[in-house]
Amino acid sequence: MTALDEDVLEKYREAGEILTTVMGEAREMVEPGATHLEVAEYAEERIREAGAGLAFPVNVSIDEEASHATPERDDPTEFGEDVVCLDIGVHVDGYIADAAVTVDLAGETELVEAAEQALDAAVDAAGPGVPVGEIGAEIEDVIDAYGYTPVYNLSGHGVERFDAHTGPNVPNRGVDRSVELEPGQVVAIEPFATTGRGKVGEGTDEEIFELTQDVSVRNRAARQALEQVREFDGLPFAARWLDSSRDEMALRRLVRQGAVKGYPVLKEQDGELVSQAEHTLVVTEDGVEVTTAGLFS
Repeated sequence: MTALDEDVLEKYREAGEILTTVMGEAREMVEPGATHLEVAEYAEERIREAGAGLAFPVNVSIDEEASHATPERDDPTEFGEDVVCLDIGVHVDGYIADAAVTVDLAGETELVEAAEQALDAAVDAAGPGVPVGEIGAEIEDVIDAYGYTPVYNLSGHGVERFDAHTGPNVPNRGVDRSVELEPGQVVAIEPFATTGRGKVGEGTDEEIFELTQDVSVRNRAARQALEQVREFDGLPFAARWLDSSRDEMALRRLVRQGAVKGYPVLKEQDGELVSQAEHTLVVTEDGVEVTTAGLFS
């Protein structure tokens, strides 16, 4: 690969700046008594007001949840004494920033620090020619030192235009044989630390979806829902973004017909806790540029 065109790089930077600003505002809203929906909708609207797009719905993951959790329509769920992971994606003309922070309402300071310090170590290690397995080893070493376990079956990933999850995968553990980072790549590195076994599975809740193939459908309601889905540029979307609950029922029909796929919430074992920290960075000729810098300051 080659270095990014300057116009493209500026769009990645703008997406990162918007994300960092919105994340700072959203995390201040996470407190007992506030609802998950208030925080998610506030962040999503702020991104739109900034002239950017949503790379995926705002994720609000609680305790054992690791990813793909977003509020449903009219969701009344309030924050309590929780470990809260906020994961936000922003795009400018399709060029994406993806970042996450963990807000501690449960007195789990070290669990949160483990993910953040692992992220710092990973970013320090990253650069052109660096095998992603070495970055994973840095993540694993830090989390192990805190007495927690990395989530082994989740990984960081590349981001490309209108695609929030591409190669290369950046593991959260050491890997002997792995690809090397190249100048021009944009990657999101996201350590997860857990009190559990380090493996997440699919839960039953499913509120995030993505268009997989644009098929012909007979049902009128399903056709109308599909027209809305097309407006999301192939990026993941929340069921609550559709106009009405009737459209959500039609969405389920589209899933059954294979036009749309759902993303079940990914969870550790019940009673365990997960923290997450994530930055997006551009691999340059002589290092990396973090487009979401300032997220943890």
